[in-house]
Parts: sequence; structure tokens; C-alpha cells
Amino acid sequence: MAAMRRRDTRDRNRRGVLGAILVGAFIASIASVGAQAEELAVFKLVARDGAFEPIKIEVPAGKRFKIEISNEGKGPMEFESRDLKQEKVLAAGAKSSVVINGLKPGAYVFFDDYHPDAPKGQIVAK
Repeated sequence: MAAMRRRDTRDRNRRGVLGAILVGAFIASIASVGAQAEELAVFKLVARDGAFEPIKIEVPAGKRFKIEISNEGKGPMEFESRDLKQEKVLAAGAKSSVVINGLKPGAYVFFDDYHPDAPKGQIVAK
């Protein structure tokens, strides 16, 4: 009988320790996600019938970032970058965003696929 009580006590202690470890891991993961979300730089990009504003975006090399795109043109537009392997189609008046993983230093071209003759934009990672 005493042996069973000791075993029950050990089992409860193990479960308590395991629970504390799981709670600690969960809190650490939430803190990590929160820190990553705070560090995400956001850059705004406006498209108007093939023209981008700004035409050049400078970003820190090696850090994830987000580009918020708004289409203020009269028709649809497509943010496209073969360099970044990104495509995003937006209707007139629509807004969306793309998250880009950290880039190596260099220049990355983007353009509006609906307006192929318009000037191309550039993301420069420094």
C-alpha cells in the first residue's frame, strides 16, 4: 500500500514537472513570435497605372520585411518580381502585402505585369 502511494506521488510530481516545462516552452515560443513580429520592418508601395511610388525601396540585408501594396490606379495591377519570386495581383482600389525573407545585399527588380512598358522598381538590400 505504501509503495503504491509513493508511486502515485512520483507520478504526480513527474506530471507537474512536465506541465511546468510545457508551459515554459509555450511562453518562450509566444515571446519569440512577438519579438519577430516587432522586428518586421514595413515599407509602403503605391501603384498607379504602372507607376510605383517609391520607385526604389532600401531594406536592411538579411532581415525579413513586409511590403504593403496599394493600387490607386484605374485598373488592375500585378506586383511581380522574378528576382524575389513574388507575384500579387490587385484590383483597382485594393490593398495587400507580401512578406519577403532576408535578402543578400544587392538590387532586386519589381514591375507591374499589366503595364510592361512602365518603369521598373527596385528593392535594394544593404
